[in-house]
Amino acid sequence: MIIILSPAKKMINNSDDFLYQDYPVFLNKSEIILKELQSLSCKELKALWKCSDKLVKENEERIKYLDLRNNLSPAIFSYVGLAYQYLAPGIMSEKALAYIQKHLRILSGFYGILKPFDGIREYRLEMQQVLPTLGDLYSFWKDDIYNEIKGKTIINLASKEYSKCIEPYINEDNYITIIFAQEKENKIIQKGTMAKMARGEMVYWMSENNIIEVEDIKRFNIGYKYSEKYSTKREFVFIKEG
Repeated sequence: MIIILSPAKKMINNSDDFLYQDYPVFLNKSEIILKELQSLSCKELKALWKCSDKLVKENEERIKYLDLRNNLSPAIFSYVGLAYQYLAPGIMSEKALAYIQKHLRILSGFYGILKPFDGIREYRLEMQQVLPTLGDLYSFWKDDIYNEIKGKTIINLASKEYSKCIEPYINEDNYITIIFAQEKENKIIQKGTMAKMARGEMVYWMSENNIIEVEDIKRFNIGYKYSEKYSTKREFVFIKEG
């Protein structure tokens, strides 16, 4: 079983608590992307990133001398968005950390795919973005990301932006998307912020309970409850309680 999760925009360099174990598997391709980013003007970077002038300046300075092989921190401690706050790797047991290293994979527009303890640097690049020379990142990565996890049952806890990079290649019988939603008038409504929190909580729960069988995922009950009514073979729907 492999769990896939989106990265987070907000990142830090955190090498104080744990050391990284490996380089990302597609580091050479990341270096190609980095060279492309380094070749862009401030105006081009602003158009790509679609962020404030302050963030453009900060990230332009960051990539200017970025070394992808030094001063690295483990990916799982480098992303600090909502999902990762609720995933809470800092309070995981040793067995839980070993579980996520084996079963969790983080999808990335810049790195392709990451194990939790792969060493990374801070970057700003979303999967849906298009680079002037390399083109769109879905085409750039092709089936590389999928090939790293093929043959496994894939539990999709990623956003649509990121799951889209593997979906053209998957065998649907081995691909289960987890949906967190609220029920209203016999319809389900998904809210992005709440879903991010729940995704992180589910990874934490799976790691602490050593979940390795698909059916056992249905036991998750932290603020949500599995719904037979809305679920299918390929979509497990969890409804917010209360």
